[in-house]
Amino acid sequence: MARILVAGQAPGQRVDRSGIPFSDASGDRLRGWMGVDTDTFYDPNAIALLPMGFCYPGKGTSGDLPPRPECAVKWRTELLRQIPHVELILVIGRYAQAWHLQQAARATLTETVRAWREYGPRFVPLPHPSPLNNRWLHRNPWFEEEVLPSLRERVEGLTIRAHR
Repeated sequence: MARILVAGQAPGQRVDRSGIPFSDASGDRLRGWMGVDTDTFYDPNAIALLPMGFCYPGKGTSGDLPPRPECAVKWRTELLRQIPHVELILVIGRYAQAWHLQQAARATLTETVRAWREYGPRFVPLPHPSPLNNRWLHRNPWFEEEVLPSLRERVEGLTIRAHR
């Protein structure tokens, strides 16, 4: 049973067409952040992938629209019950952070991610790994310096346990 949950946003256009979560540049970056290869990432015994929405929400003025809010309300709690052994939840982006962290989420994504230690050991808030966030990553070098080494260490320990 999966020990890690990737709580993403909603599929982009390319992923929606392929039907494979994170089968794009965002997925490449996320796997790099986690320090896992493709086989491990898609191994349901190690990692569960559960977005906030299952369908592509459409294009907005500055990227994709947010996940449709009624989706998570209808099915998220029941699906989470089906993965009871999760020890680490990667909450990717504002919508996933608002749902999972609720009132503990800070006013902005940057503030929430910067406070990542406060959400441990169960949650690690992350920005979306989209190439559209290159500017955010450049402005926040502490993310790669502080968050990612800790994330990789935790993921490695949990994926090793999943394969025993």
